[in-house]
Amino acid sequence: MKRTLEMTRVNANWGEFYKKDISEKLPFFTKEGRLYDCLFAQQFNRRLLTHLFKTADALRDITQNKEGMDYAGGLLSHIRAMLYFVQPSTRTFLSFLNACHILGIRTSEIRDTSTSSEVKGESPEDTVRTFSSYVDMIIMRHPTPGFVEKTAWLMNRTDRPVPIINGGSGKDQHPTQALLDTYTLYRSFNGDMDNKKIVMVGDLKRGRTVRSLTYLMRNFKNISLVFVSPEQFRMEPDILEFLKRHNMPFMETADFMSVMGEADAIYMTRIQDEHDNAGESKKVDYSPFHFKAEHLKLIKKTCVIMHPLPRRHEIEVTVDEDPRAVFWRQERNGMWARAALMAYIFDVDKKIKY
Repeated sequence: MKRTLEMTRVNANWGEFYKKDISEKLPFFTKEGRLYDCLFAQQFNRRLLTHLFKTADALRDITQNKEGMDYAGGLLSHIRAMLYFVQPSTRTFLSFLNACHILGIRTSEIRDTSTSSEVKGESPEDTVRTFSSYVDMIIMRHPTPGFVEKTAWLMNRTDRPVPIINGGSGKDQHPTQALLDTYTLYRSFNGDMDNKKIVMVGDLKRGRTVRSLTYLMRNFKNISLVFVSPEQFRMEPDILEFLKRHNMPFMETADFMSVMGEADAIYMTRIQDEHDNAGESKKVDYSPFHFKAEHLKLIKKTCVIMHPLPRRHEIEVTVDEDPRAVFWRQERNGMWARAALMAYIFDVDKKIKY
């Protein structure tokens, strides 16, 4: 990756770089005008999103038979990837793993730091630098906010950078989840993403999926957002400031019943008690923020019900039978959206015709 001496000099200090506005950071994570490291939802614009969604649709079509699957599997058969998932994960890990396989990418994995040299005192930064000696891409999930970004920043200052994809970073960002969520909306609304009301429900303060999805909604016209949560778990002020800055209408409420009938999409989330301080989640009655079978008659016939999963009690299992419940399709969409993203990063997307 070619970096100017000026850029390297200015970004020589991680602490200074991390404090920069995201608009100043984005060029450092691109290569030849294309997204290189996928770290933030803000890296996706409408044009790129539409291209990725059409690429994902095309991949789905061509892989319906062995000939097409063999073709897709040869696109990146020369690439090796490391899946470095320090946080527990089922869906995101398997989604990325199978997205790699669709494109022929060979994979290695570390899912527990107790099996790495970190137990000997090696720094996480050195661990990731070690991975880069063997692979051409690193897909990361890490509990420390900003660490995935720091990894990409460090790697881009070496003589052998490799793309870094953020598979979930602390409480701050989960860009590929936002990508698959938006792809699900795109498919649910037959490509018409404008003029929609999105209701996000649950633990919004600590949910990185709703943060990232909110950023992506800026790319569409006349989107209004409704944040439904307990008082303790309201959306963080930085997201609200983002919406105000971009003149995107929103409202906050604790009354789920009062807004569900207006929604074009309802995005349910679980309580994020893995981030608890002093057992704060146990002090909250979460039941008013559950979607029940009886609510199906209150929502639009065209409304879609989404959930990033895993769920606990936020959506009654009987709701799964309703065609408006798209969260299992959402799961599958993630594999195709991530495959399209990796094809784009490695510049073979043009070989997937749509």
